[in-house]
Amino acid sequence: WIILLVDSYDSRTSSDMRNSVRSISVSALIGAAIYLVIYFASEQSLPRRGVAAFLGSAYLLTLLWRMIYIWIFSGPRFMHNVMIIGAGDTGKAMVKVINSIKPPFKLVGLIDDDLDKQDTEVDGYRVLGTCQQLSSLAESNNISEVIVAITGRMMASTFQILIEAQEKGLTITRMPVAYEELLERVPVDYLEADWILRSFVNESRVSAFYTLTNRLLDLLGGAVGVLGLVVLYPIISLAILLESGRPVTFTQTRAGKGGVPFTILKFRTMYQGDKSGGVEEMTKEDDDRVTPLGRILRKTHLDETLQFINVLRGDMSIVGPRPELPRLVDYFQQHIPFYRARLLAKPGITGWSQNHISYAANIEETKIKLEFDLYYIKHRTILMDIGIILRTFAAVLGFRGR
Repeated sequence: WIILLVDSYDSRTSSDMRNSVRSISVSALIGAAIYLVIYFASEQSLPRRGVAAFLGSAYLLTLLWRMIYIWIFSGPRFMHNVMIIGAGDTGKAMVKVINSIKPPFKLVGLIDDDLDKQDTEVDGYRVLGTCQQLSSLAESNNISEVIVAITGRMMASTFQILIEAQEKGLTITRMPVAYEELLERVPVDYLEADWILRSFVNESRVSAFYTLTNRLLDLLGGAVGVLGLVVLYPIISLAILLESGRPVTFTQTRAGKGGVPFTILKFRTMYQGDKSGGVEEMTKEDDDRVTPLGRILRKTHLDETLQFINVLRGDMSIVGPRPELPRLVDYFQQHIPFYRARLLAKPGITGWSQNHISYAANIEETKIKLEFDLYYIKHRTILMDIGIILRTFAAVLGFRGR
């Protein structure tokens, strides 16, 4: 029940009642289906009423608690007022993020020193004044936090005003930090040129303890996965043979940590003869190159189970960015800022970006995946890795692959 519910604790799901009902209902149905399989497969008599009572009460009580949580903590009394400094492209991007989700605060408006922007609107929010008026505007609007969305060099006078505001109790948050907290990804389009050296590389360094425990997790997960393959390989292979013939497996060169190439192993999910490697041939939703059986394997991520062998070899990790074709890495790093930074970690069977967006079919979706990948590399811990693995179980059981 806990594993199935993991996905419902996503901040964007847990704050919205409709998403919560859908996620918790799917969890209850999958839990019931799993038990029914066990019940009918068992030779012994198993409880029915007790399990039904548990699922029913757990479902209703979880929904009740979620309703109380949303009603209390999403109410006006718990929402603090926020103002954005900067009504340029970066400020507009921040407003767009806020409008796309239900943030745990109320955006009052923006301020900008450009006189031409005064009293204009940015997606429904007014530019209330200049930085010189920050103190009075904060007091009159009961502002407790300011998000600084200024690109490039900050003027000394603006910096001084922010320092004075912080001394008076205002919380000062940079736009990239607020973006990360709200979307759990890194804003690659709105980072300064030296960000990768000044912030990312320093913060993404991992301890020897993490490296050791991560490898132990890989060895344990890889061993369990290979044992599962003993059962799955004959079944999946036979199904592929009956549907579309040989070959059953599929090998391809991918870029590993630091760009070092390795050979990835997968079950074949596309029709024979498909190369599926060019930039113009990126996998997309309802891809007509994928076989009917291949769709099922992709939905359940069973096509990737052979990669547990890559994990044991040390080419991949259980958790990490999706392994990409070397030529796509070369292409994307020419069009997307900081793209090569994802090679700072080993590629993984599952990962932070894979849990949020399955496949990328174009540059924009690839950029979003990169934002999730960089967030993971920057914040990774063993607890985060375990959480990603649990979310993957929920995704597999919910058929949320592509």
